[in-house]
Amino acid sequence: MSERPFPIPDPRLPDLSHILNHLGEERERWHGAVAPPIVQSSIFAFPSVEAMRAGFRDELGQHVYTRGNNPTVEILRRKVAALEGAEDCLMFGSGAGAVSAGVIACLSGGDHVVCVARPYSWTRAVLKDLLGRFGVATTFVDGTDTANFESALTDRTRLIVLESPNSLTFEQQDLAAVAALARARGILTLCDNSHATPLNQSPLALGIDLIAHSATKYLNGHSDVVAGALCGSAELIRKVFRGPYMTLGAILAPHDAWLVIRGLRTLPLRMERIAATTSRVRAFLESHPRVRRVYSPQSSDNPRLGLGERQLRGASGLLTIQLDVADVAGVARFCDALRRFLMTVSWGGYESLAFPVCAVHAAAAPMHPAGAASLDLVRLSIGLEDADVLVADLDAALARI
Repeated sequence: MSERPFPIPDPRLPDLSHILNHLGEERERWHGAVAPPIVQSSIFAFPSVEAMRAGFRDELGQHVYTRGNNPTVEILRRKVAALEGAEDCLMFGSGAGAVSAGVIACLSGGDHVVCVARPYSWTRAVLKDLLGRFGVATTFVDGTDTANFESALTDRTRLIVLESPNSLTFEQQDLAAVAALARARGILTLCDNSHATPLNQSPLALGIDLIAHSATKYLNGHSDVVAGALCGSAELIRKVFRGPYMTLGAILAPHDAWLVIRGLRTLPLRMERIAATTSRVRAFLESHPRVRRVYSPQSSDNPRLGLGERQLRGASGLLTIQLDVADVAGVARFCDALRRFLMTVSWGGYESLAFPVCAVHAAAAPMHPAGAASLDLVRLSIGLEDADVLVADLDAALARI
């Protein structure tokens, strides 16, 4: 049984077109079909008892039951692993499922976790609310200073959870520095790389152990699938597979895997167009008098701009604006006036989106609650629309507040 199921591409010679269009597809197996098949089968038959025994001995590498391994999902696993330069990858029914499985596989009762202060809400929930019930302690720290991680470590710390950049105010962590700190103490690290995508950031190359993605976002890019990915060494991925992956069953369905494969075909083109449009939108918003601040890794007033330039190879379409308003009614007037931005959760699709923080808080809450996100924040996800159209729409909406 091989401990390295997928060949790792040479990072010095990236071949995105091969990974996205050909890797893992083995068209000779499928009658030369250019698009891979959707193997919509829950079970797989064996010609003999011995063959079935072999399948059970290696459910990650064999096709026994789709809860473990499915041919269509396996094609996607190979592609995402190659994009991250990882030995292996597991696909999940959501990004939250991928993060949760990675965290659970690394921890036992009585262990301690250090996590960035403002992670994705469901990452906080699995650490604080779920694992907290079973004796796992979590310390949340300001991850913009590596010294804060070191100060929070205890002799029970087994995992550091990172999210760089995060998905609202885009704080970044020095991944190489945190990884070196953790490895020197035998501590594992997990980083959510959904914002940057494998095209713009390579956490494994910086020493991180596990990479999580909400594949719902840019990897799929069409707002029609909820999916997650977890990448890492063959050893760690096998540990996740034998534990929470098989036990909890948060798998990705074959048809959804096929849709993500379709989405990956255009990932470089989409990210290039989105980055260019976002640059135009960001420049407009940074100069507008009704915008107090623009949060973005590429913003000129980002205190960690130098880190972003070293760690990130490019930009995504996420930015958050802090509006110059007296109350949440002003935020509502701005969002309600938008015509080219859909008001909804999530991000990373072909369409531009707006998410007002005040929509998930009581209207009577203070504008700047202690320890929480300000209610005058609106996160924007820039899509594939024309930049001039989006700027004009934002300009008209800002005039309404």
